[in-house]
Amino acid sequence: MAQRLHLVFGGELIDPTKTAFKDVDDIHVVGIFPNYESAYDAWKAEAQKTVDNAHMRYFIAHLHRLRDEQAAASSTEELG
Repeated sequence: MAQRLHLVFGGELIDPTKTAFKDVDDIHVVGIFPNYESAYDAWKAEAQKTVDNAHMRYFIAHLHRLRDEQAAASSTEELG
């Protein structure tokens, strides 16, 4: 089975109804996890620490969905 990497990250949002960060230099990268279950556990732990701040949000990014490993392409192909 292929690895399904997940990135957990979060930070303070400009507006809690949107997903734009107030300061991208202050984004908290929790880590990269080998499966959704461990990523979810990490996300939940961080989200619960900041439950009193409506502007703080944590997200799980499905890194394995960003690239189709079956397609032949350069890792810098979109950089020009």
